[in-house]
Amino acid sequence: MAHHSISSTILISLVHIFVLFTVLVSASISSNNINYQAFINCLSNHSLDHNSQYPVYLPNTSSYNSILNNTIENLRFSSPQTRKPNLIATPVNESQVQALVICSKKYHFQIRTRSGGQDFEGLSYTSQQSLPFIVLNLVNFQGVDVDVANESAWVQGGATLGQLYYKIAEKSPTLGFPAGLCPPVGVGGHISGGGWGNMMRKYGLAADNVIDVRIVNANGEILDRKSMGEDLFWAINGGGAASYGIVLSWKLKLVHVPANVTVFAIPKTWQQGAVSLIHKWQFVAETLPDDLMVLIALSKSNGTTLALFQALYLGGKDQLLQIMNSSFPELGLKAQDCIETTWIRSTMFFFGLPLNGPLNILLDRNPRPKISSKTKSDFVKEPIPEIGLRGMWRRVSLADNPLILIAPYGGKMAEISGTSTPFPHRNGTLYHICYEVDWFIQGVDVSTKQLQLVRRLYRYMTPYVSNSPREAYLNYRDLDLGRNRIDGSATYEQAKFWGAKYFNENFDRLVKVKTKVDPDNFFSNEQSIPSIK
Repeated sequence: MAHHSISSTILISLVHIFVLFTVLVSASISSNNINYQAFINCLSNHSLDHNSQYPVYLPNTSSYNSILNNTIENLRFSSPQTRKPNLIATPVNESQVQALVICSKKYHFQIRTRSGGQDFEGLSYTSQQSLPFIVLNLVNFQGVDVDVANESAWVQGGATLGQLYYKIAEKSPTLGFPAGLCPPVGVGGHISGGGWGNMMRKYGLAADNVIDVRIVNANGEILDRKSMGEDLFWAINGGGAASYGIVLSWKLKLVHVPANVTVFAIPKTWQQGAVSLIHKWQFVAETLPDDLMVLIALSKSNGTTLALFQALYLGGKDQLLQIMNSSFPELGLKAQDCIETTWIRSTMFFFGLPLNGPLNILLDRNPRPKISSKTKSDFVKEPIPEIGLRGMWRRVSLADNPLILIAPYGGKMAEISGTSTPFPHRNGTLYHICYEVDWFIQGVDVSTKQLQLVRRLYRYMTPYVSNSPREAYLNYRDLDLGRNRIDGSATYEQAKFWGAKYFNENFDRLVKVKTKVDPDNFFSNEQSIPSIK
């Protein structure tokens, strides 16, 4: 039996090596056959301003490496072995984006669109497939136009959440937007994957608050909600826009926030009963008033594993204390733990920035050093027994730099239908878990160890989380769940293996929309929705 296991392992390794070799050789052959000058001429000819030079960078240009390195957010994909784009494009207007689609289709390039560059598997700036590819960097699409009177905002696809939050607060102290906790994340991918945040129990996901969108489709046409139709509009609001087109801008419905909100962050160790508190939290968090969200973040500080109970309450601290002392007295919340602040400053608090620091740090696209990381996710339908939580804690403690984020549902999330957007994880979901491990030292051995740690933790959690399918969150992209063929195609059955985990029964509708609007599967990646002929 042992010899059989070893043989199987060797065989799997050889298959992986063969696939990688095939990808690299195919990419090399494809690259050698590309007429770059003809492609660049095509870009200029299809742009409105034919006389200006199209902003595109080839590997032999002086700016290529600096632009590429600035594009890479996860250092796991910065090694010499990682495939690099054949070109990087930084269009400055919408017609140049249209031209890129038209010419890429003509010359058989795949497009990887980078908004904030935060895709957890690097799919916005690298490729493990055989086709030559271009990185479309939306760095010049960062505009945010806030309309206070109509409580809405247009935000371009290359802007970050931090830029969006900052611009809203600049115009109004009582408007906000329910989206993610990390200001450097790009709105293009975040919203199109669902986009959860600490106001989702009150207002739902970011994708639940989209009024309109402008995209470039596979034919190079610019479409809005009216011209694309409700099926495509539905698909890109939670189904991953990268399968269907390039998001130029979103029109968002802004939400009301009080002039002052209240936050707290209470760390607990094993010795302080952290595991028992997590167990109790499972029965409380999704039943709390919609205005209150209490998250848990497991991490390590100076070698000690901590559970940080962190909350946003859309109200004053007196009301918050009453709610917590009635519903969750075991946490021991005290008045001195509560901080009243503005909504915009609460976004800094949740990202670990100084609460009273300069607000313009939200405009910084790289406020922290870049690291290597691997992320996986789960959805929990029933409370996990305390013995299961103790095992999770022990496994988290084995990692050097873990971050386990546990976010409760209920409230508005339970009221919205699981088919209203492609994001299906609604009523019946207690909370989701994000498992992340980070590392700072590069190298194969270090990466292998960290990947093994997070995968072992994920395997351990199997009995305690959703099943048939075991659900996952698209924005916590995880290629361990499965991937398309190296040419970007996939059968329905192949893609459903991972697609059902992200979308449940909504996967079928996503495939139908894809087949209708992009029958040639032009927009493809390792986990794109397939077009079925």
